[in-house]
Amino acid sequence: MKRCVDIVVALGIGIIAVLPVLSCALIFYLLYKEVPFYVSERAGKDRRAFRIYKLKSMRQLFDSSGELLSDAERLTSFGLFLRKYSLDELPQLWNVVKGDMSLIGPRPLPTEYNELYNEEQRKRNNVRPGLTGLAQVNGRNAISWEAKFAWDVYYVEHYSAKLDVKIFIQTIGKVLGSANISQDNHVTTEKFQGTVAKTQAE
Repeated sequence: MKRCVDIVVALGIGIIAVLPVLSCALIFYLLYKEVPFYVSERAGKDRRAFRIYKLKSMRQLFDSSGELLSDAERLTSFGLFLRKYSLDELPQLWNVVKGDMSLIGPRPLPTEYNELYNEEQRKRNNVRPGLTGLAQVNGRNAISWEAKFAWDVYYVEHYSAKLDVKIFIQTIGKVLGSANISQDNHVTTEKFQGTVAKTQAE
């Protein structure tokens, strides 16, 4: 049933979103003369890798030694607008239709994080990742990685259709209110270093 709802809703929203997505992609290209779509490898259910699609919010800018500049230096004003209203995530509706993702679930994270989770945190990959989830409606990027993973695991262990509907409704409010789009002192989100590693370093 969850998969059927994912397909129907993703297709419905996707049809409506085609024009906004293409318009945003064209604006980004005209402003910055770069490919407007970002493709990244993420971990899905059972930690299987898949490619995620997003609208670019940051430019590809490098320093004199060829190193990628910081997020703060690459994030564009238009990209900030996209992130503020989660428009950059709309291409992931295609991932939902394909079956890589669900509408509701833990957010898909880079495959490089797979070996950094502790045993409890690994449970987040027992379900399909989602466009939105409990962590996104309970702090989004403003909370710690450990808090995000705790919400993700709670979702996995307490999943119900009622919970999905509640998260979906709360997500609409969060997006319209553009709440918690970044961490303190970061324009995006700090890279996860691993719970165990962080504890030992402290």
